[in-house]
Amino acid sequence: MLRGVITAIATPMRENGEIDFESLTNLVLFQIKNGIDALAVTGSTGENMLLSSTEKIAIISHVIKIAKGQTKIIVAFNDIATNFAIDWTKQLNAIDGIDYYLVTAPAYVRPTQEGLYQHFGAIAAVSTRPIILYNVPGRTSCDLDNITALKLARGYKNIVGIKDATGNIERAKDLFQNRQPGFAVYSGDDGTAAEFVLNGGDGVISVISNLFPGKFKELISSALSGNKLLVSEINNKLSMLYKALSLESNPVALKWALCFTCIIGNDMVRLPLLPLSRVSQEQMKIALMDVK
Repeated sequence: MLRGVITAIATPMRENGEIDFESLTNLVLFQIKNGIDALAVTGSTGENMLLSSTEKIAIISHVIKIAKGQTKIIVAFNDIATNFAIDWTKQLNAIDGIDYYLVTAPAYVRPTQEGLYQHFGAIAAVSTRPIILYNVPGRTSCDLDNITALKLARGYKNIVGIKDATGNIERAKDLFQNRQPGFAVYSGDDGTAAEFVLNGGDGVISVISNLFPGKFKELISSALSGNKLLVSEINNKLSMLYKALSLESNPVALKWALCFTCIIGNDMVRLPLLPLSRVSQEQMKIALMDVK
């Protein structure tokens, strides 16, 4: 079972909107140097919905090449139509070096729980890799019930975990109590991740670890070992940054902060997203200073 901190990495871009592979290399190596447990590529933090299929393949292949097996690679995707998701899964199956798929509940169409079961089941049936379900109703307006998620884990051996981005600890506790052995439950909400892990979670798929992978790994490692005193100390240092990263739609604030701290070369995002506003920039500067 994969445990710890998984960084949902951003996709650096140049001013002309093209992928900045040099900055992507720097970001990946920065994560590996700080001992991150896995990288989630082309997720919502990576602007998945704003990338072409060709760009996604190029990004995935580049990250695999740079990582050189030093950390696990998770490829995230969020197709709405099941047949598109099946086709994409088959394409990914042909790429060596991927360890897991992170599959989001489909947005906009608002399927029933049975529709979700069949959607994820159809993907699992063609996947050659283990699958982590991703429930983020705040973005998708589609909520994968705990009952459905656990039913999927029982029905498909290659469905091995879930990323729960609801931020609801009581809901997470239900997953912890009723899951079968080997089924991992990850937080998808940085601000509540330590509490999530202290209550039985296996780790977090994180945004903030793009910026502070070492410090955030120390936080989650402390939570996994039950060191509540250190958890509280680190969480207090990060509290302003949790809020600052949510000032505008993810990854707008993150990419500005990554550029400001010279981890990537540009804060460029793609329309309809816009760069971080000046007011939010000032708040982000204060939050970054508070961490240091």
